[in-house]
Amino acid sequence: MAYVRSIAVIASICGMLTLQESAAQNGPANYETKSVDGTQTTNSHALRIDVDLVLVQAMVIDRNNRSISDLAPEHFRILEDKIEQQIEYFSTENAPYTVGIVFDVSGSMETKLASARKAASAFLEAGDRDDEYFIVEFSDAPELVQDFTSDISQLQNALNVLRPKGRTSLYDALYFALDKIDRGRNPRKALLLITDGEDNYSRYSMRDLKDVARERDVAIYGIGIDSGFDLDLSNVYGRAVLSSLAELSGGAAFFPRSLDVLPSICAQIGRDLKNQYVLGYRSHNSSRDGKWRRIQVKVNPPKGMKLHVRAKSGYYAGALQATK
Repeated sequence: MAYVRSIAVIASICGMLTLQESAAQNGPANYETKSVDGTQTTNSHALRIDVDLVLVQAMVIDRNNRSISDLAPEHFRILEDKIEQQIEYFSTENAPYTVGIVFDVSGSMETKLASARKAASAFLEAGDRDDEYFIVEFSDAPELVQDFTSDISQLQNALNVLRPKGRTSLYDALYFALDKIDRGRNPRKALLLITDGEDNYSRYSMRDLKDVARERDVAIYGIGIDSGFDLDLSNVYGRAVLSSLAELSGGAAFFPRSLDVLPSICAQIGRDLKNQYVLGYRSHNSSRDGKWRRIQVKVNPPKGMKLHVRAKSGYYAGALQATK
């Protein structure tokens, strides 16, 4: 893969965004960015970012779970290991995504498969033409049923041939998808998991999965079709798994009690991915010791608003290197 030598960022950052990769592969793109003094610019060339800058992607939602995209730098605070950091970079550009759809086809999904397919299709239709996707199905084991493509009709055809069978290797499927997504072309990455039950057949453990998720800058969005049906996810543990992965990665977990709302949830996730803030700071801790650094992103809402922010919970402070 070609290098753009004028730009380098930390390779092990939280919510890493390598704008230069998109420019190298797809040509110059326009980005709306703001410095901390509020100056807004449109730059048709690769954006220069200091090599010591930690970049954090954040999503802000209101009490009705609607994304908020018009906040300014002064509305945010970032803490690393409980020490407040100075925000030096702020951006709201809409960059393309690489997304893996991780689809449960275990036997218990038989009566929900048609609704789940429709929901995944709604998610695909909310994307942009430069987004790319792949699809992993899982029952007794994960299987790649559609490799990277931006062709929505090809992806929808792949969804239509899925058939329910077997047990639920959820951890194995997410582990497989986290490895696969590394080979995607877009710097922003996310997984969409649609399932109706907790894991009962994986080789990997939840601890294994969380370890690899911490090493990736991939937001995990989980939809657990919840109680109201005769499903495993009606118990506390099944819900906790999806919630824990979402919180760790900066994604979100949803537990609809009706199949009818699945398409609207997936469409909302697709829109939310396009309303992200990118915040940058230089860590007060300059050591490259490989240890986990916990990040907290807080939002100071405008008067009269009650807001919640989602962001990855931390990053490993590895050695600096140029991004590809």
